[in-house]
Amino acid sequence: MIPWIQDRGKRTIGLLYYLYGPGKSEEHTDPHLVASWDHNAPDPGRDAAATLKKLQQLLDQPVETIDPSQRPEQHVWHLSVRNDATDRMLSDEEWGDVARRMVAAAGIDNPETGAGCRWAAVRHADNHIHIVATLVREDGYKPDLDNDAHRLQAQARILEAELGLRRLGKGDGTAAKRPTRAEHHKAQRQGRERTAREELREAVRRAVAGARSDKEFFDRLAAAGLLVRKRVAPSGDLLGYKVALPDDLNKDGEPVFYPGARLAPDLSLPRIRERWSGEAEDVPAARREKAIRTRQVTPAAARRTTASAVWQAVLVVEHGEDALAAADIAAAGEVLDALAKTSAANTRRELRDAATAFERASRSHVRAVRGHDRALRQAARDLVHGGPALGRGEDGATTAMAIDMIFFLITAAAHWHARKGHAQQAEAATRAAEHLRTAYQAASAQPLGVLYQRGRRLSRPILQRQTVLLREALPELAERILAEPGWYALAATVAEAEAAGHDPAALLSDVAERRELGTASSVSDVLVWRMRRTAGLPADASPLPETGAAGNRPSTRGTITRPSAPGRARSGEETSRQTR
Repeated sequence: MIPWIQDRGKRTIGLLYYLYGPGKSEEHTDPHLVASWDHNAPDPGRDAAATLKKLQQLLDQPVETIDPSQRPEQHVWHLSVRNDATDRMLSDEEWGDVARRMVAAAGIDNPETGAGCRWAAVRHADNHIHIVATLVREDGYKPDLDNDAHRLQAQARILEAELGLRRLGKGDGTAAKRPTRAEHHKAQRQGRERTAREELREAVRRAVAGARSDKEFFDRLAAAGLLVRKRVAPSGDLLGYKVALPDDLNKDGEPVFYPGARLAPDLSLPRIRERWSGEAEDVPAARREKAIRTRQVTPAAARRTTASAVWQAVLVVEHGEDALAAADIAAAGEVLDALAKTSAANTRRELRDAATAFERASRSHVRAVRGHDRALRQAARDLVHGGPALGRGEDGATTAMAIDMIFFLITAAAHWHARKGHAQQAEAATRAAEHLRTAYQAASAQPLGVLYQRGRRLSRPILQRQTVLLREALPELAERILAEPGWYALAATVAEAEAAGHDPAALLSDVAERRELGTASSVSDVLVWRMRRTAGLPADASPLPETGAAGNRPSTRGTITRPSAPGRARSGEETSRQTR
């Protein structure tokens, strides 16, 4: 059950015309009262003698009786209460009880003293009602509506339990402000897929991803085509900002600006600055910026860096302190935004949807310790500076590798939030993981297909030897892996690793032990990307060395060599394995 306070208004009659009318975004069926401040209130939906004007006059009567200077500028309060599509259909009597309890919880009505506001609840669909109230009480005083949204949410959780409805998670005040009904209608009129608020929120998130200074952040906003206004103190200090879409205008033809804090709690300028205030202080700023300018980052190299950074973050989220885990979870949102911005068309939509869903999971009341998330923020920065990736070759394969790793990080974040009782964040992370699963399937189809064919072409003796090796290295997973189509891709990867000088049994054991594989839909796929990343193998399956040489190579069991590849930075995984 979702209670949603709409924007306040000035015209009671206008809202009544909408509630009893045919509807705009959805059809209104049989509009009628289910409850009101007075059981004798006229119902224009069911009583032919009743009129909307009469109902409006009765609702507004307390407002008209006080001095005009004391009247609220916007005296119309509007609440919608909507059930989930899977909930049972409530009767009019049940909806009437819901309405009475909601107005009491909000402070609109006080059944004990009888000194409440006048209100009416209209039902024009099976799954929701609308409540309209005028904000002057019968005794001439104004109602106390402080924290009315929180009280309404608490009452909704109680009603869900009593009525057997879907139980929603309790909010914690860290969610971004939802678009208003007026904003939705405006977007529909303009033919927009999303509201201006939602488009701006995404654009600002992407501008923040990996940024390291006010200047870089504002330059990115301008490059994205947004209008930006800065709030500057008399001293010249920058205090805040607000943004607008150039074609989103008000009735006077002026752009509609939104402050960062109104887009999301963590998009205010002070909260954004916390991200880069935690950068390393042991490297002089000038030298660090020079290294950034001279560093050449390709899309594929950026995705390899991302995969390594994400892998370290998984360990922190699963086993680290809460403040450190919260920092990495927040930074994971930046990585998703950067990846969505720079990925090819075959994955861009799902990655964008994953980033949008995860936005809710990136915030909680656990205060993040900034600075620890430096590796993830650098990965986001590399993705942005690396530029758009192709959907094939090394770009496409490393995209699949990065998505595979990020899937595990987002899943770990969902589990972390669930343990903390953050129901909304856990659900958001779970939804993001589903989008990532779909994006991974699109990104991995071609490179895994190449590896699959290569594995099928391996000689029977080599396949038999690798089957024995797999059963020795991973006895508990071997039969499951051998039954998966991805086994041949894994066999090809093992052959490449062995040809490159690695002990395949030790490498298999190493990558399998670094995290549980129970949540993987394909264990062989996960092991392919872990092995290729750890062993420094090309992600796009470059031509395989002669398998005969690999088959006769002396065993180096017990050691895992990691040859340096051009542009490949050490991931730090050796260190993390020793400290686990």
